[in-house]
Amino acid sequence: CLLRPSNGKSLGFLTKLSSKSMMSNGSSSKHLFHVFSKNMISKSNATKKLHRNLLISNRRELSSDTNLVIRPFKVLGLQQIAVGSTDQKSMTELWNGILGLNQTGAFQSVKENVDEVIMSLGPDETPYAVEVDLMTPLDELKTPKVHVPPLNHIGLWVDDLPAAVEWMSSKGVRFTPGGIRRGASDHDVTFIHPKANEDFPISGCGVLIELVQAPPNVIAALKK
Repeated sequence: CLLRPSNGKSLGFLTKLSSKSMMSNGSSSKHLFHVFSKNMISKSNATKKLHRNLLISNRRELSSDTNLVIRPFKVLGLQQIAVGSTDQKSMTELWNGILGLNQTGAFQSVKENVDEVIMSLGPDETPYAVEVDLMTPLDELKTPKVHVPPLNHIGLWVDDLPAAVEWMSSKGVRFTPGGIRRGASDHDVTFIHPKANEDFPISGCGVLIELVQAPPNVIAALKK
């Protein structure tokens, strides 16, 4: 009888009933959406918590006895030291004219905002030589500011760079954006970030560290 009301009273009742039903359905939808959102947030927080717990567990394994840790790579030695200044002439005078290092190359990149003089410390063109990069910004106002800090970064030879990055990441090491790429000396490189964050709590502790894929002759010489 409500579908075919015989008088105004029945029609009014139908209208009120429909309004109440729509309000009820709206409240239910909001409630369901609220519950769904809370569940999603809860799952996301649970995932982050699990990730942090795994990293903490991995760090405890590392700190328990570093000699027992099996790493799929080996750090072979010091590959480079990079220093920065706005005065390339003075840097070159010190490292070449005073300290006696030989210049072995040069590199310039607009993207990286750097004009670089490459020196060599130790026996030139041998696996034991350490590269010393004298970096000057092309534009002091742009980033990256290769002269800040003056001791910009250090580089380490690694025998298996992809394996090192994968393993370190699983242990909570934070890397800079960009991944593995070709460096100024034509070796594959990547960088450990100088600062940690919540997801990756291990960093260079203020130092930018470059990991460099060692070529076969360096691996053969330094892995003895």
